[in-house]
Amino acid sequence: MKSADSVVRLFVCSAQKDEVGKEVARALKIELKKRGLKKLFTGGEKHKVRVQTCNCLDLCKQCKKGPGAALVVHPEGTTYGNVKPKDAAEIVQEHLGEGRVVERLRID
Repeated sequence: MKSADSVVRLFVCSAQKDEVGKEVARALKIELKKRGLKKLFTGGEKHKVRVQTCNCLDLCKQCKKGPGAALVVHPEGTTYGNVKPKDAAEIVQEHLGEGRVVERLRID
């Protein structure tokens, strides 16, 4: 049986009025598939990557009041805010593909 840590999850807030969170999640899934990163090999371990929407990440300033969505990379805990669908390629390539945080979108 695989441990829960063998899965990297991108939780995307979908509580916005304009549904940008759902669009961000869709764009992330497309980019993961396009770049062949639905499975990652990092730190000597293979990880599946899952994109999931959720109702609230308690980051309303980054979601409801901004033009983008908030998302959290789990289990590492990196949090991004004001993410738009056009940012999906950068997050997938930089963060998941190369292991670098996209600083311009990162929030504390």
